[in-house]
This record gives sequence, structure tokens and C-alpha cells, in this order.
Amino acid sequence: MSRIGRLPVVLPKGVEVNIDGTQVHVKGPKGEMQQSFPPSMQISINEGVLEVRRATDGRTDRSLHGMTRALINNMIVGVSTGFERILEVNGVGYRAEMQGKNLVLYVGYSHPVVIEPPQGIYFDTDAKTRQVKVMGYDKQMVGQVAADIRKVRPPEPYQGKGIKYLEEKIRRKAGKAGKV
Repeated sequence: MSRIGRLPVVLPKGVEVNIDGTQVHVKGPKGEMQQSFPPSMQISINEGVLEVRRATDGRTDRSLHGMTRALINNMIVGVSTGFERILEVNGVGYRAEMQGKNLVLYVGYSHPVVIEPPQGIYFDTDAKTRQVKVMGYDKQMVGQVAADIRKVRPPEPYQGKGIKYLEEKIRRKAGKAGKV
């Protein structure tokens, strides 16, 4: 049995979960999400605890069991507390600012790069620490938007300039052999 799949998901207060066959609809204070799952996964709610069971011990059902539970847990955590990714802007003259809802990056190009947030995603910047926060209730969307921002100017290995995740370690390379 899947170690992740058999863990129960405790529903926090203020979160409503509706199960309609294979469709799961989650509503909470941060937003609402819905997703459909394979019919072989049996999803049930008992006394404020959501459980996922599989129909058979077949290979595909075993592989979907833990994933289904993890996706439902991410939906519940997202609509109750939300997710965030923190990016760091490094480099002389590199900075990030807010312009209304949009994020404006000045990262060494001849023009500023304007990034509009998709629905459900919010940006926050801190000029002192040069950090950009990407926040939202959909974990997949938060990660994708953060990756798109990082892709604007990925960190380079010689001087470490660019946009990187806060917890990311940049492998530095030595410069030319003649320089000391």
C-alpha cells in the first residue's frame, strides 16, 4: 500500500470539499479549485477526514494512489493557507518593482521586463533584500510562474548575477586561469 496514499487528509475549518463521482471541488478562504481524478480512485469524507482508496493492487492504481492524495492535499492546503515561492535578484543595478499588479524587472536588458500575474497569482517585492514573492492558492501555478520569472535572467556561474530561488545554491566556476 502507498505510504503517501494511505495518509488521511484532515480538513481545516473554513474549507468545503464536494465530491461528485471523480470530480473533487474544494472551496476555502483563499479561493476555489476543482479537479477530476481517475475513476479507480475511491475518495470519501468521514468526520472531517478525507481518505483515498484504490480499487485494485494493479500497477497503474498503485502509481495513481499517492499522486491523487497529494494533489487533493495540495488543493486543500492551497485554498486554506496558500503557497509561495521566493526569488532573489542578484546583480549590480538589477532590481524588481511593482507597477500596480504587474512585476517589473530591471535585469540588464535595454528595456524593463513586465510580467502580468495570471488569475489567482500575486506578487510582492522587497527592495531592501531584493526578493520577489510569488503567492497563490494553486501550487502548480505558483511554481510555474516562479520558473518563468527565473527564466527571464537565470543565474550565471561566474559572477552569480541573475534571478534565483532563495534556497538555490549556485555552483560557481573559476574565471580565467591568468586572473587572480
